[in-house]
Amino acid sequence: MKKITVDLGERSYPILIGDSLLDDANVFGEHIPGLQVLIVTNETIAPLYLDTVTRSLGDREVVVHVLPDGESFKTLETASGIFDTLLDVPCDRGVTIVALGGGVVGDMAGFAAGCYQRGVTYVQIPTTLLSQVDSSVGGKTAVNHPAGKNMIGVFHQPASVITDVGTLKTLPAREFAAGMAEVIKYGAINDPEFFQWLEDEASAIDNRDPAALVHIIEQSCRNKADVVSRDEREQNVRAILNFGHTFGHAIENAVGYGEWLHGEAVGCGMVMAASMSARLGWISDTDSARVQALVQRFGLPVVPPASMASEDFMRLMARDKKVARGAIRLVLLREFGLAELVSDYDVDALAETLAQFTASA
Repeated sequence: MKKITVDLGERSYPILIGDSLLDDANVFGEHIPGLQVLIVTNETIAPLYLDTVTRSLGDREVVVHVLPDGESFKTLETASGIFDTLLDVPCDRGVTIVALGGGVVGDMAGFAAGCYQRGVTYVQIPTTLLSQVDSSVGGKTAVNHPAGKNMIGVFHQPASVITDVGTLKTLPAREFAAGMAEVIKYGAINDPEFFQWLEDEASAIDNRDPAALVHIIEQSCRNKADVVSRDEREQNVRAILNFGHTFGHAIENAVGYGEWLHGEAVGCGMVMAASMSARLGWISDTDSARVQALVQRFGLPVVPPASMASEDFMRLMARDKKVARGAIRLVLLREFGLAELVSDYDVDALAETLAQFTASA
């Protein structure tokens, strides 16, 4: 079992990575505190892993709240259902909320934990690749609003993250590919050697070789933990983790949450951001092409929906959380392996990039 520590002083916590961890009552006993537990999961994951997790929790008082599956349910209304369960039991401030599922479950459970009685303990048990390498780490929790993605939320760090790579055996191919977008991101923004490894080991990753899976999850979590430890609340450097996301969130909003998976939108967004970085002369055309080739290699889209025009992107990106004083700030590559949140770009380069990709779509 691998262990990575997210170093946040009193809020530090471990990320555990291994196989068959859901069956390990000792791991649960050490890393899930409290005698009262609310498991938040969804209708897809519950039949697969709920019984195993409940069994590993031993003699604790276990309550379960099952969410509908899908990004379209990541709303205040759905979150209110979690609060109803907490209050109906009732659960006190000693409750631990366990998020068993992918990114939507983790966000919803973490948001509820951050709000309930002004904050209770929660633990992440991510079951998708995207949640294992990205959304379960860092304490960002939120729900969507019709006007924008993740616009209502709180920073609330988990007590631990328990990552069982065995759950990836049941993950549909499309979901696995979506998770690879966030993996690719870490190589592009911070770790070019890891990017090269992904290019070289793409077949092993496709085949879900256990050793390859452990490596990509461990390396991704190390990259994210390093950034989060330096900037917990995204005041500066943590914004680089949003590489591709400003374009990607616009796509998700335009087509309707859930029509494109988050990782699919981010993959396309990274291709657009890399292309714009090359247009500005900050990275080479070769490196931009490498980003596009690797995104495409894992079956992710590299052009936006045909229905989107440049004006749609501009309108939706203007609502992004990184907008400051009316200016759209973008995470771009100053060089390959070095990302930066910038506002001093040539606006013509953005317009030309949008024109290129909307025309090619």
